[in-house]
Amino acid sequence: MGLQHGFTKYCCFLCLWDSRATGEHYKKCDCPKRTYEVGKTNLQHSPLVDPNIVFLPPLHIKLGLMKTFVKTMGKTNSAGFLHLVGKFLKLSEAKLKEGVFVGPQIRQVFRDPDFEKTLSELEMSAWNSFKWVCENVLGNKKSSNYRGVETLLNACEKMGCLMSLKLHFLRSYLDFFPENLGAVSDQQGERFYQDIQEME
Repeated sequence: MGLQHGFTKYCCFLCLWDSRATGEHYKKCDCPKRTYEVGKTNLQHSPLVDPNIVFLPPLHIKLGLMKTFVKTMGKTNSAGFLHLVGKFLKLSEAKLKEGVFVGPQIRQVFRDPDFEKTLSELEMSAWNSFKWVCENVLGNKKSSNYRGVETLLNACEKMGCLMSLKLHFLRSYLDFFPENLGAVSDQQGERFYQDIQEME
């Protein structure tokens, strides 16, 4: 996309969403559209492809949502976070604190009833919404009811989660996702994460 790397102020390739204005993240929704002028708003090069046809891979959205959720739990060392520490003994402490998980690990947590027992009421609300979004928005069929996304955003705000670029995409660009998002998932990317984990 030609965007500057690192913690940039305007990291969204579709609009001028200010990633550093954390106080405005859950309030402001209507960001101006991005103009693709090189040298302005963190744009270093002109885009190689039309940004309106770029595909947002569901795997990366899932990984980003999981990262946001776990990082927030890790700040308080909640019972849910400590359960994940005990469950994934091979993961380094740094990866756990940063919420770095791969697809198969997320599916393991989805199937773990003991994890849900350790969550607080607020965390449970966010977790159920996260699972719903993974199945009904990032899955094979996109639900026409987006209340689950709104519930996820509200729960993340109450938990104190920072608005990540992935949450911003869900909040502002749901219509950008294709109807059969899961069917065109980045399977090679998921396999790559699994191979790297075995090498570590």
